[in-house]
Amino acid sequence: MRRPILAANWKMYKTVGEALAFVREFLPYTRGMDSVEIVLAPPFTALEPVARALAATSVKLAAQNVAAHEEGAFTGEVAPRMLADLGCTYTIVGHSERRQLFAETDHAIARKAELLLAHGVRPIVCVGETLAQRESGQTFEVVGTQLEASLSRIPVERAEEVVIAYEPVWAIGTGKTATPALAQEVHAFVRERLGKTFGAAAAQMRIQYGGSVKPDNVYALMAEQDIDGALVGGASLDPVSFSRIVRFDGPEEPQ
Repeated sequence: MRRPILAANWKMYKTVGEALAFVREFLPYTRGMDSVEIVLAPPFTALEPVARALAATSVKLAAQNVAAHEEGAFTGEVAPRMLADLGCTYTIVGHSERRQLFAETDHAIARKAELLLAHGVRPIVCVGETLAQRESGQTFEVVGTQLEASLSRIPVERAEEVVIAYEPVWAIGTGKTATPALAQEVHAFVRERLGKTFGAAAAQMRIQYGGSVKPDNVYALMAEQDIDGALVGGASLDPVSFSRIVRFDGPEEPQ
């Protein structure tokens, strides 16, 4: 049985004060939520204070990126062991915004994932196609290529520690969401590909959906067989909205 994982990716939003205010309001909603894993990914500036605020809770901390190097003269970068030192359980790598806006390659993403595991931090590896690629029938080719290359440094015995996030680029921040059936089709393809690479471990690897996930569509998405969670952007910036998502509640006010 795969435990669902719901992660909030705050991107370049929230000061330290705003991040802590979110945590204070959000945490009461997480009581009794042992059946799912909840993850917050604040910006780098808020990682340490949010780590302290989450220390006595079941909510996990994630970073949004990491360097593809152990350490060295890389101004502005953050090393894997620095994130481990802060208490990050997860780190997002290969997000479509990093791939598109910062020209990150599958090779770099594979190295990041490898280094994170070496320091005890679990990577959330993102894959997904653009609208042009989907409309030209390249979805499976693109996603398959990204998966194979981005996971090329993951040993079979560590595979279950890796989370995959399928995020169709055309659905991120656009208000468009893949239908549950469409998302499931790609998730099933991802799991099949994982099986070819990692064997039996693929059945236990969690695959998140990311792309305009909201309280009113998360329940239908999570009902699909191979969708094991969500990587949430805009709807995770509000504590009430994200609480509805982690509870699969729909748009009603949480109790």
